Amino acid sequence: MIATLVVHVENRPGVLNRVASLFRRRAFNIESLTVGHTEKAGVSRMTIVVDTDEAGATRLEANLYELVNVLRVDNITNVPAVFRDLVMIKVATTPETRAEIMQLAHVFRARVVDVASDSMVLEATGAEDKIDGLIELLRQYGVLEVARTGRVAMTRGAVRAGVAVPAECDTNPTEPYEEEPVSYSV
Repeated sequence: MIATLVVHVENRPGVLNRVASLFRRRAFNIESLTVGHTEKAGVSRMTIVVDTDEAGATRLEANLYELVNVLRVDNITNVPAVFRDLVMIKVATTPETRAEIMQLAHVFRARVVDVASDSMVLEATGAEDKIDGLIELLRQYGVLEVARTGRVAMTRGAVRAGVAVPAECDTNPTEPYEEEPVSYSV
């Protein structure tokens, strides 16, 4: 089973290393890890994809809460969510193949972000299998380089990891929902 954890952390030096080290010490292989700023200043959001069962995901969630800079952990594996990857693909081109590659990009809703005399760079977002399919079809032209972000995920609707957001927060989407302080022990 592939588990997806969304971890909100304080944006401080060394936090990413501590989180990754926790996975290493517990012998879990991180399949994908993306990190970026959130809507709150000083808070970063990590989307971590790991190959584990439900019990392993629960253990990881509990262990993550033991880290000082971890603010919140949401296991969104079995929650309705939107998952996306981003890829940039540099593919070899000739004057004869450029139109074919552009047509293929159009079918996959990819964008051409750079064109050179002997190559072009495509950008695509979508599910992992869609991106894998695009890369596979481009191999016949000569894939020169691939850069992927890994999975990013967000729960659907006015739900955050299976917890309904109170109605007063729905009326003003710019006002963040503040939870009551919770103490976790393992």
